[in-house]
Amino acid sequence: MVKTMGQTLPKAALRPFLPDDVPVLAAIFAASIEELTGDDYSEAQQEAWMATAQDEEFGARLASDLTLIATLEGSPVGFASLRGTDHIRMLYVHPAVSRQGIATMLVDALEKLAGGRGAKDLTVDASDTAQGFFAKRGYTAKQRNTVTVNGEWLANTTMQKALGAPQ
Repeated sequence: MVKTMGQTLPKAALRPFLPDDVPVLAAIFAASIEELTGDDYSEAQQEAWMATAQDEEFGARLASDLTLIATLEGSPVGFASLRGTDHIRMLYVHPAVSRQGIATMLVDALEKLAGGRGAKDLTVDASDTAQGFFAKRGYTAKQRNTVTVNGEWLANTTMQKALGAPQ
């Protein structure tokens, strides 16, 4: 158990992605975008971004990557995926458990897995919301990007970290 602000939280666990997880992960994805990115993205941008969880490719992307699920008492509360050996494609945590170490646990695991697969460094296209999280973990900004999602332009930053470097 972890104590946070007087509350005792159950210990989080990690497990592999299962195809039956797609609906709950789509809900975590949408809730995370809706509740955590409002300071960085407009409502129209958030809606376009959230809509990507409704297409059939969402589950296919999760299945084609190495996707880990963070759970509390057996229920998924976050997920992260590694594309190939060296690119974090997704990292989303339910707003109810944000800032409680779930994202850190997920990225720690992906960094270890990437290193185990022979990656020398790891990249991520971090949203403006997630950029500070990755910077604190030793990732450095390499390139600013603008992508079109469902007719809306969204900015992100490609960040990179040498694996094995001190955090």
